[in-house]
Amino acid sequence: MWDCRWTEIERPPNYFCLTQSRDQGGEIAAWIGILLSCSAQHCTSRGSWNCNPTRQPAHTARHLILGCKPTPTGQTDRPTRPHADTTRQSQAAACEVAMESPTSAASRPDFFDFLDRMRRPAAADLFRSIKSFLVSFSFNEPNAEEDGSKVQAFLTKMEDAIRDHPLWANATNQEIDHALEGLAKYIMTKLFDRTFGTSSEDAITDMEISEKIGLLQQFVKPHHLDIPKVRHNEASWLLAVKELQKINSFKAPREKLLCIMSCCQVINNLLLNISMSSDQTLSGADEFLPILIYITIKANPPQLLSNLKFVQLFRRETKLISEVEYYLTNLISAKMFIIDVNARSLSMEESEFQKHMESARLATQISVASPSSSQGLPTYARAHKEETDLAGSRFPFMDSETVSLNPEEVKQLHDLYRQVVTRYTLLSKALRKLSIDEDQLLSSVDDS
Repeated sequence: MWDCRWTEIERPPNYFCLTQSRDQGGEIAAWIGILLSCSAQHCTSRGSWNCNPTRQPAHTARHLILGCKPTPTGQTDRPTRPHADTTRQSQAAACEVAMESPTSAASRPDFFDFLDRMRRPAAADLFRSIKSFLVSFSFNEPNAEEDGSKVQAFLTKMEDAIRDHPLWANATNQEIDHALEGLAKYIMTKLFDRTFGTSSEDAITDMEISEKIGLLQQFVKPHHLDIPKVRHNEASWLLAVKELQKINSFKAPREKLLCIMSCCQVINNLLLNISMSSDQTLSGADEFLPILIYITIKANPPQLLSNLKFVQLFRRETKLISEVEYYLTNLISAKMFIIDVNARSLSMEESEFQKHMESARLATQISVASPSSSQGLPTYARAHKEETDLAGSRFPFMDSETVSLNPEEVKQLHDLYRQVVTRYTLLSKALRKLSIDEDQLLSSVDDS
C-alpha cells in the first residue's frame, strides 16, 4: 500500500506558476490556481501539508462551496510553523483515511463502542445533554450555516465533557477521538433529514449539475481535459467512479468524506505508480485535478453540491485538515469547473462545443421519450425489438376494427399515439440537425 501523506510530490507554491500549463484557454490551470491560492497557507512547495493553528481549517472548502474568496489576513507565502499538537492531529487524520472505506472494519468500532458505553447508567448525564441538543433543533427552521455552527459548538463542548467523564477515565487520545466520532455519527444520523439537502436553491443546483454532467458524459473524453495517454487507466478510473458514487449511501459526514477520500486516493496512487515507473516528478494538482474532473463527470454523483456542503458544514472541523482538506477542496474545484464549463475549458471551438451539447440534449430527450420497455437495450437490440413489436404487443390495435374497441382500449390507443408522435417529432428534429432528408431516408429503408 502506498504512503499517501504527500511527502514526495512537488507542489507549485502559488497560482502564477500554473497559468501557462495549457496551450489553449488555461481554464483548468485557473481552477488549480484558485485551489492552490486558497490553500497556500497550508502547504510548502515540497513536503507535508501544514496547518496554521490560528485559522479554522475548514475555511478553504467553505469559501469554494459558497463561491467566494477568503479575505486576506496578511499571511506571508511561507506558512507559520504549526504547534506540535496540530502536527499530530494532521498526521492522525492522514493515517485515519488511508485507503479506508466506509464499510471497512476500521470505520465501524467507533460508533458501536460509543453506543455500548452510552447504554450504561453512568452515561445518563451525557445522554440527557445529547437528547436536549437534538430536541433544540425542532424549535427553529432549518438553516445550514446556523445548524453547522451549532453542531460544531456542541461537539467541542462534548469533547471536554467526555474527557472528564468517568466512563472515559484514563482513556487514550485515540479512544476519546473514537468516542467523538461515534457521537458525531449518532447526532448527524438523527438530524440527517433536517440538515441534508433542505435548501430548495441547493436542490435546484444539484439537479442542474446532474443534468449538465449527463450531457458532458456523452462527448467529453480525457484529451478534452489535457489528460495524456500515459495517465489513462480504465480499471483505476472505474474504481474511483464506483467509490464516488457511494456517497449518497451514507448519512454521516465522515462516511461521505471517506467516499471522496477513497476516490481521490485511487487517483493519487495511479499518479504515484506512473511517476515511479517513468521516473518523473509530478507537480500535484496539475495532474490530479483534470483526472478528478473526468472521474466526476463519469460518476455523476447524486446531489453533488448538497453532499459537499453537508461534509464541509457538519464534519468535525479538526478533521478537515491536511490531505483531507486538499482532496475535499479538489472535488469542490471539480464541481465549480463543471458548472462553468465552456468550449475554451475543453480545448474546442465554440461551434463544436455547442453542437456536442445540442446533440447530447436531443439524445437525452429521445431517451426520456422512449418507452421503458426498450430502455437499457443496445441500439441494435431496440431496433430488432421494435420490428418484432410492430405485429406484437406494442401495437396491439393494428388489425382491430374501430367499432370493436372499448373505452379502455381507446384510452390505451391514445397513449400509444402520443408516444409515436413525440418520438417522431424528436427524430425529425434530429435528422434536420444532421442535414438528412427525411423522405429520402424513408425511401431508402423501403427500397431495402
